[in-house]
Amino acid sequence: MTAVYKKLRHYYWLLSVFFKKNARFLTISFIVGFFLIFIFINVFPLFNALFFQKTEIIGLVGNYSLRSLPLEIAQEISNPLVTIDQKGEIKPVLANSWEVLNEGKVYRFHLKTDLYWTDKKKFTADDIEYNFQDVKTSVVDDYTLDFKLNEPLIIFPVYLTKPVIKNPLIGVGPIYSVQSYKLDKNILTTIHLTPNKDGLPLRIYRFYHSEDDLISAYKKGEITFFKTSNRTVADVFSSWNNTQIKRDIDYSQMLTLFFNSESDILKERDFRKGIAHAVPSFSEYGAPARSPIPPTSWAYYDNVKEYTPNKERAASLLEDATKDVTDSARLTLYTFFDYADIAEELKKNLEEVGLKINLKVTSYLPSSFDMLLTVWNPPVDPDQYFFWHSTQKQTNLTKLSNVKVDLLLEQGRRIINTKQRKSIYQDFQKTMMEELPAYFIYHPFSYSVSRK
Repeated sequence: MTAVYKKLRHYYWLLSVFFKKNARFLTISFIVGFFLIFIFINVFPLFNALFFQKTEIIGLVGNYSLRSLPLEIAQEISNPLVTIDQKGEIKPVLANSWEVLNEGKVYRFHLKTDLYWTDKKKFTADDIEYNFQDVKTSVVDDYTLDFKLNEPLIIFPVYLTKPVIKNPLIGVGPIYSVQSYKLDKNILTTIHLTPNKDGLPLRIYRFYHSEDDLISAYKKGEITFFKTSNRTVADVFSSWNNTQIKRDIDYSQMLTLFFNSESDILKERDFRKGIAHAVPSFSEYGAPARSPIPPTSWAYYDNVKEYTPNKERAASLLEDATKDVTDSARLTLYTFFDYADIAEELKKNLEEVGLKINLKVTSYLPSSFDMLLTVWNPPVDPDQYFFWHSTQKQTNLTKLSNVKVDLLLEQGRRIINTKQRKSIYQDFQKTMMEELPAYFIYHPFSYSVSRK
């Protein structure tokens, strides 16, 4: 026992002398080691993602801020309060339930209580921000939120399908989390996303001012993926051995020819129908559109009036509609640069059936026009009150004033039952294609360009 004790005392004194002689070195080593371990733990996921995990570098065109993200990114980094399934039913996501109070003027939402933001803080009602016109948001308690409307709107929950994001770029329950981002004068230039599930790639989004800049970035190897609706651009890269092209139909957009229904000549419905029959198929640009509601919607109805290309029929309708009008068939067609080629072809067809067309390519939405050719994004829900109801002076581009359309749009937002709403919106689509305040031409092809 004495021998063991002496041995332990010997080692104790050796260690004491060692620590006294090297105290400064050991202290510095401990501190440096601690910080290295801390940095390694925090940086390794990004290091691993950059060098060992598959990475997608995606290019997008547009000026976006921390509060105005592209929807595709917003959906990756956070969830909405509710979602709408393929049958049109409203389903809770971050919300647990909701109730309607004060004769439909107040919607009280109860949030799930076991959720966290990606910054590890508890998800509560205080952090939720919505900027609805004529809707006041107020917090009742940590998990209860009131939306107070000026007028009852039974379908109000369908407007809560946008992902909930807390500044700066913090989501809740997402597929991805924002690892970092860069700004240039409050405009986003890059966003780095890391996946929250195994098997998903790291995603880096880079933003460009124009499609020319985007194409140049792909050629330089700055990005590995981008989308375009320009077939010519896709054709350029189709010959590249390291590039693959995939074509899809973008049902979230439709190229549309809007008519000014207050124009002396375009107010005649048969005249608008004559123009529709003069529009070529444009099948090389996209899939034909049949109505203002896209085929991806639960309310879509395809048994509506069609206007197939028919120059004889077009000429007949146009002649009948203008026989008592002097030189009124001279119309101004506005469009944007992206659709100038299509507008030129449309102008040619319209002139072949007797119209005189003045084509103007603009960079802004004209305050007045005879016809406007542009891509339109129909809302996800079939409620299109803001676009076609006669009271909507700012958003009803065609100045449509039709009693039946107004009535159907009003009825459609007073009912929550999808079966009843579907019947209403079927009538709405039939009426719109008869009245024809605008001609819905096609859903554009979307080309995904990516490295193999």
